[in-house]
Amino acid sequence: MQMDGEESSNIEDRRGEGGFTGGFGGMGGIGLPLPIGGGLFKGGFGLIAFVVVALLFGADPSSLSGGGSTGSAPTQTQSRSARPAADRETQFVARVLKSTEDVWGDLFAQMNRQYRPPRLVLFRDATQTSCGVGQSAMGPFYCPSDQRVYIDLSFFDELASRFHAPGQFPQAYVIAHEVGHHVQNLLGISTKVQQMRESMSKRDANAMSVRTELQADCFAGVWAHHANRQRGGKMIDDTDVEQALAAATAIGDDRLQRQAQGRVVPDSFTHGSSAQRVRWFRTGLQDGDIRRCDTFRAQQL
Repeated sequence: MQMDGEESSNIEDRRGEGGFTGGFGGMGGIGLPLPIGGGLFKGGFGLIAFVVVALLFGADPSSLSGGGSTGSAPTQTQSRSARPAADRETQFVARVLKSTEDVWGDLFAQMNRQYRPPRLVLFRDATQTSCGVGQSAMGPFYCPSDQRVYIDLSFFDELASRFHAPGQFPQAYVIAHEVGHHVQNLLGISTKVQQMRESMSKRDANAMSVRTELQADCFAGVWAHHANRQRGGKMIDDTDVEQALAAATAIGDDRLQRQAQGRVVPDSFTHGSSAQRVRWFRTGLQDGDIRRCDTFRAQQL
């Protein structure tokens, strides 16, 4: 993958701070273990954790995200903006983020909307967010209340070693997926999903979560399509795409459930199967048409 060019300034570096060791505030004591279909899976499962955390854990959304309203302003406690260190990995993240800003800025302009980019927070171990205390074991996640993407860069090592998805493009896919959740937030999709889930059974709420996550996968593909075109088709090659698809396959609910508990429980899926994740990423990547990412009306996922 060739990711050169400008770097985003919308980055906060909290890696030098002390961090937090407590559990998530307002989450009923949920700590590091993350539920997968009735079992527990510790470690970096939350590759695509959509934190309105309620979509993953069945908690009350309003207690976690301040109602999840779109366009909410960051809280005063999150206003610091330390300059990130100029290491190679951080530069890569900043360039990917800048690319998402360029692509979504253009796409929103075509919809007669203004794109407000998220801030990306680098942290170690744990950090305070408007959705509670974010921890490394969650993997990268998006908090709609403060409109920030949170990443502990050590997850990229785990992405290669644990999920067998090496290379830079899978890392870019992770960032683009979380930015995809920000796009959902700006478009009002997150709020509508939250409102619908409040009156649903757990099974139906899980199914709605799957559609939300698959749309973010599709949005990641939309970004990759347009970012590659902006760079004359030289940003990614077939190997990069295969690595990203391997990452999508590795974190499918069916694959993770089978690894964690030896069986698959489709009704408990929250992110989608490996095949579904690959399919929707490919859908966005194919022609970059955001209209094809309407997972909520799709009869077949």
